[in-house]
Amino acid sequence: MKENEMIFGIRAVMEAVQAGKEIDKVLIKRDLQGDLSKELSALLRGTDIPVQRVPVERLDRITRKNHQGVVAFISAVAYQKLEDIIPFVFEQGKSPFIVLLDGVTDVRNFGAIARTCECAGVDAIVLPQKDSVSVNADAMKTSAGALNVLPVCKERSINEAIRFLKNSGVTVLAASEKGSDGKYYTSLEYDGPVAIVMGAEDKGVSMDNLRICDHIVTIPQFGTIGSLNVSVASSILIYEIVRQRMNKKIL
Repeated sequence: MKENEMIFGIRAVMEAVQAGKEIDKVLIKRDLQGDLSKELSALLRGTDIPVQRVPVERLDRITRKNHQGVVAFISAVAYQKLEDIIPFVFEQGKSPFIVLLDGVTDVRNFGAIARTCECAGVDAIVLPQKDSVSVNADAMKTSAGALNVLPVCKERSINEAIRFLKNSGVTVLAASEKGSDGKYYTSLEYDGPVAIVMGAEDKGVSMDNLRICDHIVTIPQFGTIGSLNVSVASSILIYEIVRQRMNKKIL
């Protein structure tokens, strides 16, 4: 991440939070002490901004500037709330179409998925507050401008987002090779409100999230590598939903 996408220093970070800037996360030196540090911690507790306590060496690797033990990462987009998106889509007479990313941290994959989502008419892409990609300039570039128009929601957790969607009448499915009840992605009908959960390539969708999804779907594979790139897998599922909706003329 470039230095112009970060804020350094306790006072500067506090001012950014108080001004309502979109911040992805804040890194604080593990043993940082003092009244100003306590004031910053109290301020951050009143927000949804993820905070990590880290060794000073990690901060020193990020920047050579005088960071004073605090670095904040600025988001390139204004996050929206899933609880606002879903009612709005229903009010438009549409069936919601949502993509959730569970543990995806690669900026290029995220940007590529966002680009596919925008092209396919996905209503929003959902990220968790922790263990998630940062929406930075590299993500914006890889998305080819999609992130300028595609709503991005940052929720407390993917698990909570799944539960909210299910309670809102949205069918939630996960793409995974885990579990014995997986169905081929083409075997389901996607003409109603639907959300798909995609996991990181190394870990996939977490078991806690798989347990509460309505369906687990798989993409047939006949090679030896073992898994598809997450952006490619997302595109396959997204455009199967588009294909079915086009056939039934509900787009």
